[in-house]
Amino acid sequence: MVATTWLQPALLFCVIFFKVAGAFVGVNIGSGVSNMPLPLDIVAILRVHKITHVRLFDADPRMLSALSNTGIEVMVSIRNDEVQRMGESPSSAAEWVAKNVAAYVPSTNITAVAVGSEVLSVNPNASLLLVSAMTHLYRALVASNLNHLVKVSTPQSMDIIPQPFPPSTATFNSTWNSTMLQILQFLRDTNSFYMVNAHPYINYVTSNGIFPLDYALYKPLSRANQVVDPNTLFHYSGMLDAMVDAVYFSIAALNFSAIPIIVTETGWPWLGGPNEPDANTANAEAYINNMVSRILNNSGPPSQPSVPINTYIYELFNEDKRPGFISEKYWGVLFNNGSAVYDLNLDFSTSLSINSSSRFCIARPDANQSLFQNGIDWACGPGGANCSAIQPGQPCYLPNTLQNHASYAYNQYYQMMQSSGGSCDFGGTASLTNNDPSYGSCIFAGSSNSSTGGISPPSPGPRSPTSGSSRNRFGFGFEFGFCRVYMKLVAMLLFHVNLRIFVV
Repeated sequence: MVATTWLQPALLFCVIFFKVAGAFVGVNIGSGVSNMPLPLDIVAILRVHKITHVRLFDADPRMLSALSNTGIEVMVSIRNDEVQRMGESPSSAAEWVAKNVAAYVPSTNITAVAVGSEVLSVNPNASLLLVSAMTHLYRALVASNLNHLVKVSTPQSMDIIPQPFPPSTATFNSTWNSTMLQILQFLRDTNSFYMVNAHPYINYVTSNGIFPLDYALYKPLSRANQVVDPNTLFHYSGMLDAMVDAVYFSIAALNFSAIPIIVTETGWPWLGGPNEPDANTANAEAYINNMVSRILNNSGPPSQPSVPINTYIYELFNEDKRPGFISEKYWGVLFNNGSAVYDLNLDFSTSLSINSSSRFCIARPDANQSLFQNGIDWACGPGGANCSAIQPGQPCYLPNTLQNHASYAYNQYYQMMQSSGGSCDFGGTASLTNNDPSYGSCIFAGSSNSSTGGISPPSPGPRSPTSGSSRNRFGFGFEFGFCRVYMKLVAMLLFHVNLRIFVV
């Protein structure tokens, strides 16, 4: 009775605080690697690079033991060849949870179970039992009192959305409607998230030149190459944003909402065969670095500007045992000895910080107004600036002019990057000033009026070109990290209380 009385307000506390606390970038650790480093060496590499989230393609006990007491959040996986057994047998699911989750929590920070990988695409026979497997695993977590700490979901490929562009008209393949309805119902009922493997490289090479390479790589787009959804008029600075939005619209087409999305895989191969010219180190370096910068600006895709896109890079090491095209073996960002394949920053623990300054970077009033949008798109996209404050309904949205929005975006980028060489130019459309451009509740980064450096909180709801800020289609604010920590403290407290009662 005491446990129930304490647990209910704890759960309510978590529900109340399901707000966005910041995006993370994690890494996948595959198993098809020759000469795989020892688990303790892998953990040492993760710690050196301050990587806080990992996804394992299995539940290797050596890795789970090595990750103990590191604080790193771990996603373990049910292999595709295990899905059918889990779906047929609740006892098998319970045994798996006891052996691979309960045996390690809380010392190993397991926070999610991925049931299979792209099951609907690669193992259609198992798809008949996919939701049953997820349900049996969830019930096993409930029985172990771990369901509030460990979420259950299943990563799906983008190919179950036949036409992902424009995102506003995207829908799941109708062949899978029955299964998708069950999956989405499960995710909503268990407060879990939709997992998607989204690879702009694959979409780009199969698009036959429809989209520019810069769009796939999150590089700045010229005015002539802007990518716009003709129905919503949303501008997409990168293909990954559009892919994630396609999933949100596909979910909405089945009349579901408030299910957040996690990108469980995204990356770019750095080597390919003679017919894979776009698989090269220059493109891989550009995509990974630009993508990380974009994710860590804590904003979501155009339909969900306040919901960050938590993402796992595919992958840490090259899986040279993988069959298929040559490029399949070369997605890793590190060699087996821990050295980087190309120049990149693997410190994903926090987004770039804002530096205090008495100088501000603003849009020049005499500049060509038509160039401001390019500057905004770059600063708020690959540049990594948090531009949520200039979204409809937010403190700096009005006056709704390109010059005003450009000034805010330019300054966000400048304050964040000036210490590492960032300039205030933006194609000649920006200039420095000592006059604080803040006004009313719109506080610019670097202003002495802001104790937080001028970072505006993300918008609480989705953005619509016609209705401004609302919650009527997808809207939610979602972040599990804080709640997990809180629930772990509650669980530990309950354990000690129950133990004390038992002893007495």
